[in-house]
Amino acid sequence: MNGTPISSDFLVIGSGLTGLTVAMELCKHGRVLVASKVEASECNSFYAQGGIACVVDPGDTIENHVQDTLYTGHGLSDPDVVRQIVADGRDRITELEQLGIEFDRCKRTGMESEYDLGQEGGHSHRRVLHAGDITGQAMMNGLIEAAHKHENITIRENLMAIDLVATGWIGHPGPNRCIGAYFLDKDSNQIFPVRAACTVLASGGLGKVYPYTSNPDVATGDGVAMAWRAGLPIRNMEFVQFHPTCLFHPEAKSFLISEAIRGEGAKLKDIRGKAFMEDFDDRGSLAPRDITARAIDFVMKKHGDPYVYLDITHRSEAFLRERFPNLYAACLRYGVNMATEPIPVVPAAHYSCGGVVAEVNGTTTLPGLYACGEVASTGLHGANRLASNSLLEALVCGHATAVEISNVWEDFMEEISIPGWRCGEAVSSDEAVVVEHNWNEVRTAMWDYVGIVRTERRLARARSRIRNLRQEIKQYYGDYLVTSDLLELRNIADVAELIIRSAEQRKESRGLHYLADHPAQASDAVDTVIHDKPGGPLT
Repeated sequence: MNGTPISSDFLVIGSGLTGLTVAMELCKHGRVLVASKVEASECNSFYAQGGIACVVDPGDTIENHVQDTLYTGHGLSDPDVVRQIVADGRDRITELEQLGIEFDRCKRTGMESEYDLGQEGGHSHRRVLHAGDITGQAMMNGLIEAAHKHENITIRENLMAIDLVATGWIGHPGPNRCIGAYFLDKDSNQIFPVRAACTVLASGGLGKVYPYTSNPDVATGDGVAMAWRAGLPIRNMEFVQFHPTCLFHPEAKSFLISEAIRGEGAKLKDIRGKAFMEDFDDRGSLAPRDITARAIDFVMKKHGDPYVYLDITHRSEAFLRERFPNLYAACLRYGVNMATEPIPVVPAAHYSCGGVVAEVNGTTTLPGLYACGEVASTGLHGANRLASNSLLEALVCGHATAVEISNVWEDFMEEISIPGWRCGEAVSSDEAVVVEHNWNEVRTAMWDYVGIVRTERRLARARSRIRNLRQEIKQYYGDYLVTSDLLELRNIADVAELIIRSAEQRKESRGLHYLADHPAQASDAVDTVIHDKPGGPLT
């Protein structure tokens, strides 16, 4: 089962927009191994429809974007971090365009910008650049093509990260630092270490912790779980953003209806046809996602409705086909003509605003380990992410991380041998049904007890159930040879406990965390941080 160890100058765990941005910069300095759990394009970045928020219109300003981000973050966004990321966005867009990635140009009359800019919930101006309605796909395709052309970048698909490796764990003398990670090759079923001077966690999100999510199947919180097990502090995990509008259809798996639809005038209505968002916020259907998701949840529960409607039938078919060609075609495949009938939608887990504590340049509390993108908590999003700031963060923080590593990586060049994987007495399992059952139980408990609206009693129930499940999973993990399904189960259970413990710490309602027992926002804005030392409850 043991495979041959691999050495690289740089190890990037994750092949999304953040990971590829890091790789494209680091390849100028050495060899980069990009590890992708499945095919390189299967990530949250690829499915981002709306676009990337960036100040390019002469009528907009950096300060406008900063203030919109701070307001949406409900007091927990770091103003200095926000300004740094927002101000750096234009340069990163230029770099993408130099790679041949094109954003839609303006066709509207009376627009000052050369770009066709969208406006989404929480934004005071049009500032969302897009490539049709498949912006993430266009960016990912361009970066993957560029990465494959560079001889210093190797993209290895079907590599599942198991755990980070630190010198303290293997007993190497001197200060503790990260020197790589163990991986399961899903094609050969072999486990081997990858040793690197610097390791970057760019592993994305955790939407699969919930049964209803806009995320692809790979989003199981692997990076956050691995970092926690390695003893790194994890911040603000209670802030899970539920996207207000995913298509409600029995055959539509994780199909997101872009927020850009509301930016073009779509209205949220109950199934009786009543527009309801103005009852909850003066901005109506352009309210930020936390307010919108809670409003939909309230309306559905009040009436016992399984969904609400998103209505853009006031727009012509010609406009919709041009502005949202892929979205329009996809809805048609599910029997919905958005030009003539409203779209049935429900909220779904979408984005994690918390994560591994990291700086804008990716540095963490463990030397040699960097974290950027959705896996990281930099202080940008605070208690709620402003729409389309995620791709901006991916580009800016990915670039800043690579620049930081390029300045220090030679200090970590000491070659330290990582021992082979130890299987002990573990045997192959013939009880895959146990893994599937526990997987479903974790996700169901999270949806029922730790969803859009929470109570202290529900959180206590969730904590009890998840901790019991984690003990079962730990025993199973020790008895049987690892598989990708078992590794993902361990990770979603770990992340579930992080979310629950963080939610229990926050005795208020703020941003994405709504606690019915404490509906008011506290006067002090305080982060929640969980920091379990190595050798603690997560051995």
